[in-house]
Amino acid sequence: MRLEDFDNDEEKVIQDKLKQKTWNEIRTNDSWAIFKIMSEFVNGYENMGRIGPCVSIFGSARTKPDDKYYLLAEKIAYKVSKSGYGIITGGGPGIMEAGNKGAHNGGGTSVGLNIELPFEQHFNPYIDKDKNLNFDYFFVRKVMFVKYSQGFIVMPGGFGTLDEMFEALTLIQTKKIAKFPIILVGASFWSGLIDWITSVLIEQEKTVSPNDLNLIKIVETEDEVVEVLDSFYKKYNLSPNF
Repeated sequence: MRLEDFDNDEEKVIQDKLKQKTWNEIRTNDSWAIFKIMSEFVNGYENMGRIGPCVSIFGSARTKPDDKYYLLAEKIAYKVSKSGYGIITGGGPGIMEAGNKGAHNGGGTSVGLNIELPFEQHFNPYIDKDKNLNFDYFFVRKVMFVKYSQGFIVMPGGFGTLDEMFEALTLIQTKKIAKFPIILVGASFWSGLIDWITSVLIEQEKTVSPNDLNLIKIVETEDEVVEVLDSFYKKYNLSPNF
């Protein structure tokens, strides 16, 4: 079928992506993609390497400012920034905005790692002007989150939030990166997932070690978040720095 034969834009995008390309087109597109990827890594490293110790906050872009988790994320970011950590978010609305707002109001470093998306994503006004980075590639952006974070605070969210959480867990579990705190906020939200991991992955299928759940802490308040961060670095006699 021709591109103009499809009824909606989504089908046209799929057809365009799947249409057969010549070897020369493939090689040219791949070559330019390599340069674009390199430029995003270089720009990210140069900017993120100067920010100091930070903690990442993840959560839904769809959470409204009057939602209890938005308000809690803002309190958490404020409290964490007062403890000497900067805040890194995905730079968009919802929980990300709450994280940057809390850091901004707490006088801390407020970083936004934006991604080009067809919906939802637009940068929020609480990011430090010199720390608002834009990415086309999810995997480059994820490297920045992991490389420059001293901990992950995971608020309720969707697929993207789960992706970031499981990425960090996998890298720590496989010892590709050093262990750092992964803090899930909101037991009522996360309990179903933890129950499934326990009953199916650990007990039934034995695809996950019981010790892997020790990588996760579930908390309810901003004070508990700070307590987990501080006790982790005190336990391992580490400074929250690079």
